[in-house]
Amino acid sequence: MATQIFTLVGVLIGALTSYFATVVAERAKFRREMATRWDERKLDTYIQYVTCIKEIQRAALEAGRAHDAGTDASDALQEMEESENRRSILFETFVLLSNERAATAAHTVNQQTWKLLRTARVPSNGMAEIRPIPLVEALNVLHEAARSDLTISKAVVVR
Repeated sequence: MATQIFTLVGVLIGALTSYFATVVAERAKFRREMATRWDERKLDTYIQYVTCIKEIQRAALEAGRAHDAGTDASDALQEMEESENRRSILFETFVLLSNERAATAAHTVNQQTWKLLRTARVPSNGMAEIRPIPLVEALNVLHEAARSDLTISKAVVVR
């Protein structure tokens, strides 16, 4: 009788150990899947946001060239405004998904973008007044923060 009890206890301990090991493994798998899912969504949002910024910058520069040439800049300004509207919507998703460092960098990019927009909207401002350099510098900081948030390291160049 004692051997049967020991056998039964051994089977019970084995079953419980197997159950807990499976639960721990499934939880770890679920966490990895969720992290991957959100990282993919973050990456898509980051790419779309930066693309809008680049479209705004390009359209602002086109508007500046048009002002310098004395031609109509309305198409470039309209494209710039459409990109700004998309950027505004994407920014909300960006902030919801990103870490604090990336969100702060995106706020700085927004401020530099708004300066560029204000300058490009003035009909008398041409290329000399439109300076995208502060925006480019802010984008570089944002790129670094986004890579850090996504745990993407910089590629090492071997020579």
